[in-house]
Amino acid sequence: MIDTGALFEVSGTSKEITPLDETVDEPLDTVVDWFRTQNNFQERFGRGLRQALDEVLDGARTGRYDVKKLDKNEKTYLGTKVEIVVRAEFELPHGDRMDYKIAGHDVDAKWSIHGTWSIPREAMGHICLLMSADDKKETFDVGLVRIRPEILNNGQNQDGKKTLNALGRGEVKWLFRGAPLPRNLLLSLDRTTLDKIFTSKSGQERARELMRQVRGVLIDRNTAVTVATQLDGMRRCRGAREKLSMEGIAILGHLKDGPRIARALELPVPPKGMLLSVRLVRVPDTTTDRPTVVIDDRRFAISDSDKPTDPLPPIQYV
Repeated sequence: MIDTGALFEVSGTSKEITPLDETVDEPLDTVVDWFRTQNNFQERFGRGLRQALDEVLDGARTGRYDVKKLDKNEKTYLGTKVEIVVRAEFELPHGDRMDYKIAGHDVDAKWSIHGTWSIPREAMGHICLLMSADDKKETFDVGLVRIRPEILNNGQNQDGKKTLNALGRGEVKWLFRGAPLPRNLLLSLDRTTLDKIFTSKSGQERARELMRQVRGVLIDRNTAVTVATQLDGMRRCRGAREKLSMEGIAILGHLKDGPRIARALELPVPPKGMLLSVRLVRVPDTTTDRPTVVIDDRRFAISDSDKPTDPLPPIQYV
């Protein structure tokens, strides 16, 4: 089947829409199949959506980590950012009339924070790539649908855009629903912990409090720069090692003793670009009821207490 750009044609000044074929949509199926043949396409969508969200939140400058803090213009731009990032991730060329050209067919990118995509008049008859993410639930959805008049609600917003009705939602060919979105760590923390982290006006002190409060969890670069409100946020977190070691807290990275200690304590092993803090307590060499690790000929285990323990012996971080 030759794709003319849409399954509906607008003719004359009456803008009458004529269905071409509602029973078979080979172009739509071809685009769906194209995505499903891409290596690690679910992971790549998740990574791209995480990147778009983080870049618009711009934590290093604003300290923001919640899309609710974006203003109206920024939320609108988020859709553009998603379009750009997905294009780059899958190396998609621009379409003739729509955002992308995929497997030879025009496809329009549609983003929604709440999963209620606004469909403009010019998308009528075209394939739309629907994308949505819930940062709080740590999930995202991606699907494809051909826009037809009967799958849209009658009402429209002030820009003339409509939303999918029940029939339309049922026609979406989902690539995945509820797929895991890379975690926004700060958004997952309780209010009390966040208040402790963000109380100080000093970026170094906020970074130190992050490593003090959030233990046993991998800390990514975006979390670090958002807390420090500085591009060198990870350096600020590493800089907390000396002071926190006096409270029994080790800040593990991907070099030297870091991986060995993490593996011995059955914690996530930090990859390059991530850190993990853990409070340690001295235990007898005969301890067998929990994971332990030997540091400088002394045996340690994880302490779940928020109270400082004894200072740590020297740990080789780099």
